[in-house]
Amino acid sequence: MDHALTRSQYVRWRGAIFAIFLASGVSIATWASRVPDIKIALGIDNAQIGLLLLGMGIASILGISTSPAVMARIGARRGMLALMITLAIGLVLIGVGTTVFASFPVVIIGLALFGYGNGCLDVMMNVEATAIEQEAGKTILPLFHAFFSFGTVIGAGLGWVATTTHLTVAFHATVVAALIFVAAFVCIANVPNRDATLDPAESGEKPHWRERMHVALSAWREPRTYALGVVMLGMAFAEGGANDWLALGTSEDHGGGAAMGAAALTVFSVAMTTVRIFGGPLVDRFGRVLVLRILAVAATGGLLLFILAPTLPLVFVGAALWGVGASLGFPLGMSAAADDPAKAAARVSAAATIGYVAFLGGPPILGLISEHIGLLNTLFILVALVAASGFASGAARPLKANAERSTTK
Repeated sequence: MDHALTRSQYVRWRGAIFAIFLASGVSIATWASRVPDIKIALGIDNAQIGLLLLGMGIASILGISTSPAVMARIGARRGMLALMITLAIGLVLIGVGTTVFASFPVVIIGLALFGYGNGCLDVMMNVEATAIEQEAGKTILPLFHAFFSFGTVIGAGLGWVATTTHLTVAFHATVVAALIFVAAFVCIANVPNRDATLDPAESGEKPHWRERMHVALSAWREPRTYALGVVMLGMAFAEGGANDWLALGTSEDHGGGAAMGAAALTVFSVAMTTVRIFGGPLVDRFGRVLVLRILAVAATGGLLLFILAPTLPLVFVGAALWGVGASLGFPLGMSAAADDPAKAAARVSAAATIGYVAFLGGPPILGLISEHIGLLNTLFILVALVAASGFASGAARPLKANAERSTTK
């Protein structure tokens, strides 16, 4: 960092970024929990729900891809504030468009703002989290992602309460948006005003933002970016595929019924979150590469067991191993991309773009393929992608300069 932080400043900074990860998770679960009500209120079918999801997904990818430009222009601190406000406005429009206007176009505009805000914010909060990790000198990025998972649990719980008490989507979304709006100012007040320079000059002068954009684009010309992208792509496919298809595979293909499908997804989620909470010390002890390879083996084994299991108990064991294996690929890929603080924003954005394309676009592709070969057979594609992720894990080896900095802390 450009200047030393006091212990109090560091703790407030870390707490603020934890809260931003949590808020992002709450916002996404708020939208997801009210999709059935939105569908009924707008009088639309599944194809139009798919169009809404597509619009939000495209906006999210645009947000991820343009985040280096935003950071180069205004820095992460102001950028995170602007984007939390943007996604809060989007959430309000989703609610108002559903309940007040019953307007499909208003909802899709809200989802575009919501998706863009969350996508762009995702890169920035991960850049800040990796800076905190480097300041701490130990692996804590998985814990930030665990807070995102906590946020989705809280958001889903609030959505359940709102639905069972018959709160309108507009009221529910506006209350959550107001909380995020307030949280944005409180959190940013505790984030240090770090230098947003992407390529520090030897002279100490801050380059023009166009020069920093050149550095941002250069990340796409580095082979390591694509190798890390493979690591994140395989694990993003594994996580996204589980979120969308694990419950269905359990309930229909394994004959467990809807309740067992929900329970299997819960087992997956709990396993993944638990490893994210406690996985940092393991990474510090054994290194990113070995941990990623072991987790790739766990995910591969879990998927194969889930696909081939003859009994429901083995299905649940497979779901647990699947969750354990998919837990750290994405956060450790982010951490590796940010090894060089000077190019963190560019590299995190590039690697995250590859990963999020898989996370957002992968499950619908799996759905289309499953119509022809069946869902369980389709999951063999995930086995191959997770195996590729394991083979590419060597790219996550810390850069020499960063490793030297860590040993001198």
